[in-house]
Amino acid sequence: MSIGHIEKDRQTFRKLVRGLVKKGLRKYMGQKELIGRKGDQIVSIPVPQIDIPNFRYETRGIGGTGRGEGDVGTPIAYEPGEGEPGQAGNLPGQHVLEVELTLEELAQMLGEELELPNIEPKGKKNIIEEVEEYTGISRTGPESLRHFKRTYKEALKRQIAAGEYDPTNPIVIPVQEDKRYRSWKYKPSPESNAIIFFMMDVSGSMADEQKEIVRLEAFWIDLWLRSQYKHVERCYIVHDAKAERVDEHTFYNTRESGGTLISSAYTLCDQIINKDYPAIDWNIYPFHFSDGDNWGDGDTQKCIDLLNDSLLPKSNLFCYGQVRSPYGSGRFKRDLDAQFDKEEKFVSNEIRDKEAIYDSIKAFLGKGK
Repeated sequence: MSIGHIEKDRQTFRKLVRGLVKKGLRKYMGQKELIGRKGDQIVSIPVPQIDIPNFRYETRGIGGTGRGEGDVGTPIAYEPGEGEPGQAGNLPGQHVLEVELTLEELAQMLGEELELPNIEPKGKKNIIEEVEEYTGISRTGPESLRHFKRTYKEALKRQIAAGEYDPTNPIVIPVQEDKRYRSWKYKPSPESNAIIFFMMDVSGSMADEQKEIVRLEAFWIDLWLRSQYKHVERCYIVHDAKAERVDEHTFYNTRESGGTLISSAYTLCDQIINKDYPAIDWNIYPFHFSDGDNWGDGDTQKCIDLLNDSLLPKSNLFCYGQVRSPYGSGRFKRDLDAQFDKEEKFVSNEIRDKEAIYDSIKAFLGKGK
């Protein structure tokens, strides 16, 4: 079989796999095993075994050993996959096929399946990349950059000056000295970048199940935003009655107890933005997750004031995800919704369980901000 046929078959197989992954995307979004298989650039996804067509040969009328009438009650054959009772089978069972997809491919599937609009970054950013810009003409260079029009003109001028040009037979043949090439220089080009703030309530009412939902949701949020920006940084904040900036491992494994002051997280987030991520240079995305309990009405009003006066003006989008918990009242979401019902930069969503992650991601990222 030629290399071309093999490559064609491989592409066909990958399209089939992509279709299976997209079809089951809602299910995959709630599987913690997927995050465990994530590398720097690829992720391994288990998909159902794909049946490959194969030939089955006709057996009727073909002789062989054991012909003739059997005794009454003699088994004729076993069903495929079955062994005799009490004995080991000799046929393969059902297997799960693991396929590797790049994070870019997975992000593309996410965008297509959830119909997510591409994000339009705001302003000029401070990440500078050197890009090639063609600015002039040179006498030397690679043939791939030869400027055909300028080369022709130089050859024409030379032949006319030498008296070699015949208007009745206008053949122009460039020589090496006629050749001209596009030249370039490196030009600094500003690139868009983003900072994602993941804030999570780790008070006593947030159990392991709720934290697992946050971890899964954060994976897909991060995946999509990384596909939209050249450079993405992440900042992790945990809070109960006090907020603290932590690393990623601590964020997902912290066990705390005690009360909740949500304003402590919003205050710390605002301080970090002011110090390290000025809004003129960064696309800012704070995501906060809790079970909706907050200590007293006074702190909720403080959160509203922080959002109104500071966080929302600086952010591309502020998202609040309320993870359903048997211990949480859910009041915080109701208070925020009543205050920011018509605010374009604010999105809230209730995440009932892992199956609700799919709809939550669409609600958060569907505005394209």
